[in-house]
Amino acid sequence: MNKTKEIWIAGFALFSLFFGAGNLILPPTLGVKAGLDWWIVVLGFVLTAVTIPILAIFAHAKLQGTLYDFGKKVSPVFSTVYCFLIYIIAVAIPSPRTAAVTHEMTVQPFFETPPLLTSVIYFVLVFIFAVNRTKVIGLIGKFLTPIIVLILLIIIGIAVFTSSGTINPSTFTTPFVDGILEGYQTFDAIGGVVVGAVIIISLNYSSHTTFDAKRKLIRKAGFIAGTGLLLIYGGLILSGSLFSSAFTEDATRIEVLSGLSTSTLGNFGTTFLSVLVALACFTTAVGIVTGTADYIKGICNDSRKAYIITAAIASVIGIVVGSYQVDFIITLAVPSLMFLYPITIVLILLNIVPDKYATKLVFRGVVLVTFIFSITDFLGFVIPRENLIGIKSIIPLAEDSLGWVLPALLVFIVLNLVQNKKD
Repeated sequence: MNKTKEIWIAGFALFSLFFGAGNLILPPTLGVKAGLDWWIVVLGFVLTAVTIPILAIFAHAKLQGTLYDFGKKVSPVFSTVYCFLIYIIAVAIPSPRTAAVTHEMTVQPFFETPPLLTSVIYFVLVFIFAVNRTKVIGLIGKFLTPIIVLILLIIIGIAVFTSSGTINPSTFTTPFVDGILEGYQTFDAIGGVVVGAVIIISLNYSSHTTFDAKRKLIRKAGFIAGTGLLLIYGGLILSGSLFSSAFTEDATRIEVLSGLSTSTLGNFGTTFLSVLVALACFTTAVGIVTGTADYIKGICNDSRKAYIITAAIASVIGIVVGSYQVDFIITLAVPSLMFLYPITIVLILLNIVPDKYATKLVFRGVVLVTFIFSITDFLGFVIPRENLIGIKSIIPLAEDSLGWVLPALLVFIVLNLVQNKKD
């Protein structure tokens, strides 16, 4: 196969990996709220929703291992706990969110049925497909992503050329930080560390059998995927800002996406997009449930029973959480993301830098400090924020829920200076 063609195929595969249907509901609302500051929000959102996830793939290209390998330098116990937390959050938040998105975009506009009914039917089907491991889901996914991307590009193009030009002022006080934190909600950094290894292993091309050859291919493919995500996310945020005057301040994410598509494509186009998004959501949910069940099956001596039980539990969790509104699920996810995302980010970055700068000591020190300084960010969404004003005031960037950044960077530098001095 032509090398250029191989790179583009790999790039589209990576793009499909990160381009979850649930992510579509985030950028337009960001644009509506950002208004004139939309480009600043894009910079923050792209940092955590595009750059970090692509770096996760680069890290996998370097490790050539599994999710467990990401944290094993800290300790085997830490890595095991980290893996469990990642999979628990995956089945508790992004998987149920796909059912909620499906109900609000595809079912609710046409039928007056309760969201619980949608969630039950949805996850019964997810369980059936996951247990039978049908290839239909994979085939559907391959065709859905290009069609959805094409429709989104049409929406963005029409929005840019037909908007009234009236853009509301930003409602954000720190648009860059708000973009960063909203990027957490894509779960793409977590997605990168979970299934990145699968993508790397699947790139078993005859002309790219060496470590360096695969690494070069992944870097080029990552650039293609990252560029695609940047164009889609940036375009949707811009489109939201251009139509910001058309939405009320309390409009939900689903209302904004649906309203934007109706304004550009009309009712038929919106209905068509809703159906495609529902199918894409379904493939995502099946992938999460299957991946989680595979992990538990692997640590249970390849037990089929363990696989089925895990898939059943994941589906039940999906039914319960998926019966709530999308915005509630997103709010529910914030505390866990504020706790787990910083650790995931530093693990990705540490696995990218040369090994001499990322020894076991550095891994342990940076991860420990990140964990400690993330506690205030996590607690800020669990207990009243006024109770944390004192401690947040003395930690740089803590008021912006990024209190872990500078301490982690400082510890990384200090530990490397200490090690170099010893050497």
